Amino acid sequence: MEDELQTTNNTLDLLRDQINAVVKGQDEVVSFLLTTLLADGHALIEGLPGVAKTLTARLISRLVDARFSRIQMTADLMPSDVLGLSIFNMANSQFEFHPGPVFADIVLVDEINRAPAKTQSALFEVMEERQATIDGKKYNMGDTFTIFATQNPIEQEGTYRLPEAQMDRFLMKVKVGYPAQDAEKEMLLLHREKVGFQRLNDIKPVISLSELAELRAKVKKTWIEDKLVDYIIRLVSTTRSHPHIFVGASPRASIALMQASQAYALLNGRDFVVPDDIKRLAVPVLAHRLTLTAEAEMDGRTVEAIIKEIAEQTCVPQ
Repeated sequence: MEDELQTTNNTLDLLRDQINAVVKGQDEVVSFLLTTLLADGHALIEGLPGVAKTLTARLISRLVDARFSRIQMTADLMPSDVLGLSIFNMANSQFEFHPGPVFADIVLVDEINRAPAKTQSALFEVMEERQATIDGKKYNMGDTFTIFATQNPIEQEGTYRLPEAQMDRFLMKVKVGYPAQDAEKEMLLLHREKVGFQRLNDIKPVISLSELAELRAKVKKTWIEDKLVDYIIRLVSTTRSHPHIFVGASPRASIALMQASQAYALLNGRDFVVPDDIKRLAVPVLAHRLTLTAEAEMDGRTVEAIIKEIAEQTCVPQ
């Protein structure tokens, strides 16, 4: 059993090291995105332009031997541009379905909030049920289907706010900030000297789709004690009665926090969950699912700060 865990650790360390060799100063972001991938979820990546949101998502897809697709969202994009459409074949007088870019193993949806609501709604079914219904026929996605979506938090002109129902389908919302100065210096030196600098197309896969499926199976077997399940329930339940929160987290959030904690534990070399895993993931898993009261927003309160307060005040099982 220990040998199997060590083999898993070596694979995940190699995956993380390959990403960190290209993306500098974003160790936490990388950990959260890999956690999302292992937990069989989807991630919303939010950050300013130029902080490697798209690069990191594309790099992960390169390291997994998977079919990759990128969708650049624009205001004039139609649902059929995402899902695909049926085209009449004159040769056999039949309609033939031509799948859209969403039919891939890992899909990067760039600037998701630039697409109108009707196009964003095309992602609802595929994100939750891993299938698309087109012209009354269901088409299944792959077993490892994952969406990484990006958005810019400051350029709101010409954008559409993602509805709460869609936000709730993301396992995590990962915020990407600026790297530390030493990491940025290392990045500049690599670009100047071209030492260790790799083009994305030259990077070879580290794991196969079958290996990713095996890792996800191991995540489900990662042990989480009953008292930690109770801790998750207490933490999430508190968001529903907190005086500064208008809309609390749903049961889907409880499941997401448990699954993410199991994946995070495996990513950090353990086959069991500890309380710190749950506390560490509370903000990225819960923050985008909550709505503050108007009074709390006027007072300058933030969802992230409130979640941290709840996590600290909720009794941690011993």
